[in-house]
Amino acid sequence: MSLDQEIYRQRRQKLEQLRELGEAPYPHRFERSHALAAIVEQYGAKDAAALEQEKVRVKIAGRVLTLRPHGKAGFAHLQQDDTRLQVYIRQDAVGEHDFAIWKLLDLGDWAGVEGWLFRTRTGELTIHAEKLRLLAKACLPLPEKWHGLQDVERRYRQRYLDLIVNPESRRVFRLRDGVVRSLRAAFHERGYLEVETPMMQPLAGGAAARPFTTHHHALDLTLYLRIAPELYLKRLVVGGYERVFEINRNFRNEGISTRHNPEFTMLEFYEAGSDYRALMEWSEQLLARVAREAAGGEKLQFQGRELNFGAWRRLSLRQAVCEYWPAAAGAAPRLEELADAAAVRRYLDAYNRIAAPGERYSPIDAAQQPSPGEQIVALFEAVAGDELFEPTIIYDFPLAVSPLAKSKDDEPDWVERFEIYAGGLEIANGYSELNDPEEQARRFRLQAEGEAARVDEDYIHALAYGMPPTAGEGIGIDRLVMLLAGAVSIRDVILFPLLRPEGVEREDQE
Repeated sequence: MSLDQEIYRQRRQKLEQLRELGEAPYPHRFERSHALAAIVEQYGAKDAAALEQEKVRVKIAGRVLTLRPHGKAGFAHLQQDDTRLQVYIRQDAVGEHDFAIWKLLDLGDWAGVEGWLFRTRTGELTIHAEKLRLLAKACLPLPEKWHGLQDVERRYRQRYLDLIVNPESRRVFRLRDGVVRSLRAAFHERGYLEVETPMMQPLAGGAAARPFTTHHHALDLTLYLRIAPELYLKRLVVGGYERVFEINRNFRNEGISTRHNPEFTMLEFYEAGSDYRALMEWSEQLLARVAREAAGGEKLQFQGRELNFGAWRRLSLRQAVCEYWPAAAGAAPRLEELADAAAVRRYLDAYNRIAAPGERYSPIDAAQQPSPGEQIVALFEAVAGDELFEPTIIYDFPLAVSPLAKSKDDEPDWVERFEIYAGGLEIANGYSELNDPEEQARRFRLQAEGEAARVDEDYIHALAYGMPPTAGEGIGIDRLVMLLAGAVSIRDVILFPLLRPEGVEREDQE
């Protein structure tokens, strides 16, 4: 029998002893007079004399994290959320029945205590118990402080246990809540309408990604889990909602890494009358505000370096290739050269000559980058993407990789699109929306030829009713929280990240 099995057996025996006392080990209800945090906030500064005079009565509940019995008395610490409070138990104060409950308590149990506040000789704020109730028996032991939960994968699989013993994890998810609250408030103040769009869709559109597929039996219909809400949100702009946003769950049936989870959260929004430059300006203000409200300031630490959301850089995609070009690959390209397809291919070949698998610069498969636009984007991602630590906006992208964005007037093969980077992570993507139905249809059909995808004819039909000049953007909530929380993996900011079941071998990939 393992140690955990033996502890489980012993605690089940205590359950039976509690029942023999007439005590329900899992009662239906326990009303509290105070949260522990409220007690500490209201009475934490009062001295022993003031507490003795007021004789403040409280009724609280929490998880037992320490037990220190001393004969016919003892101390315990209860925790609720992020607050701990000490409890003092004496047999002559609580009576024989409740003291018998005290002797059957274990670490991890939930207990309810009623009594009055005082300070011990060491000055610690404490509840002098007069009544004690068991609210839930923990039949399995908690890890021995943090030393018992060092396995990172176990933290993800058993997030409930991680949250019990690790204050840092609780801090991260409270920060995440603050990020979402701050974003919602900013959009409501700006006159946006929050909406919900379908998560199961007959066409996988709005982004280039491999979807998850499901089947609706009643309609005998193949459906796709949403890879992006974009085409539905822009339908709403056509319908007259000129400012809409959605905080949505997206699903992409692709790789998993420290930056990617198959199920993730995005904020996506559309604003009629704006273009990509207007959204660049507002995005800088928005992300600075969220950093202040959710993380306490525009300046924060990420991976040992300062990240300042109050100081922004802007570079065109071509400028970024020139600025971050590796010296080992020869002279950096000049900006005007990157307008020439032959020159782009020469620089891709020059880059590949210094690249090696697994090294800092990995080779670019030129065969998979058929157009000059796709090649220059591949160069940008290879030489600049991971280098963009300070908050940076990269703007102007090739049409070849941006089928939903409006072309630049002076360069029809380039579009009004931007991406936002910070800490080496891409966290946002936005553009001036293409609202010409015929041009959108042409691009969709070209894209469908290369990817064997179906064209969303209804979206084109919607555009034919007229969509005003509009700009839209998507911001990755998970990655934004990573930056603000200082997390190194996306799994650290998702409560229940997707993991392969334990004991299941990896299936062969196609």
